[in-house]
Amino acid sequence: MTETIDTGAELEQLTTDIQIHSKSFQQVREEVARKIIGQEHFVDRLLLGIIAGGHILIEGVPGLAKTETVKALSDCIGLGFQRIQFTPDLLPADLIGTQIYRPNTSDFETKKGPIFSNLILADEINRAPAKVQSALLEAMAEKQVTIGDTTYPLDPPFIVLATQNPLEQEGTYALPEAQMDRFMMKLKIDYPNRVEEKKIMNMMALKQVINLKQVLSKDDIFKAREFVDKVYIDEKVQDYIVDIVFASRTGESQAGGKVHKIKELDGLIEVGASPRASIALVLAARTHAYLQGRAYVTPQDVKSVGFEVLRQRIIVSFEAEAEDKNSDDVIKIIFDSIEVP
Repeated sequence: MTETIDTGAELEQLTTDIQIHSKSFQQVREEVARKIIGQEHFVDRLLLGIIAGGHILIEGVPGLAKTETVKALSDCIGLGFQRIQFTPDLLPADLIGTQIYRPNTSDFETKKGPIFSNLILADEINRAPAKVQSALLEAMAEKQVTIGDTTYPLDPPFIVLATQNPLEQEGTYALPEAQMDRFMMKLKIDYPNRVEEKKIMNMMALKQVINLKQVLSKDDIFKAREFVDKVYIDEKVQDYIVDIVFASRTGESQAGGKVHKIKELDGLIEVGASPRASIALVLAARTHAYLQGRAYVTPQDVKSVGFEVLRQRIIVSFEAEAEDKNSDDVIKIIFDSIEVP
């Protein structure tokens, strides 16, 4: 349950507490930067997802240090890390585990799979068949897995970070909409700039081993979540979030108590964002405010995370595809059209 701030003094005190506690996450950024050149935004969004407890879909071409970045982050926070390479012949048992018969005891022994960790990097998730996707969906949605007749809870924090290659589509299985909706955010990772590329080149040429130190613990993550629950979000900002989500469904905006048709959206949206989008936007905006050292949410917090929260939830129409428009184009129109409180 979200706590409310009754007085300005309480908000001021909470701001001070958040500024002190959130500084430790800046130390994580600095420690990761010793090993990972660039990708600051990627690291920030991974931290946001870990604190918020949301799964993240990562889209980017191979070679952008996605695995190394996640591994470095897990080392700095003291979280368990497992990388699972998804392939067409992967079985659910390879992911969640199975029961092994022991003839000497005439009994079955449960062998848990790699899903039993904290940070799960599901590499090329769209290469796995439907049965594997279903097993992963239970873990993502319920934070538990079923092996045989027994259900096993997954230790918190449990975050799935799934990657997919935007270029190669042969031998892939499109992720179902229900699973796409389970991801809190979808990140797009780009190439480093020229300066970063040169630093990466020189660092890798030395073949030096960089051991990162643990800066935080799981308890720090849980404490951060307590602070996020206390971050104040004004009713006008809540209405702003609802307006954004409804615009993705109806193609309409509200201003001055009146409904206005957003003409630029005509025929562009096939399916709008679900109620999970509203929940994710509030949680992501609160977490973003916390990481910025604030105890209150601003409309800019919503805008900062809006594209990454909404892009996998809005399905554009054939007409939009014919005009070479994607969900990011639709989201930009929505943000440009909705009145900011």
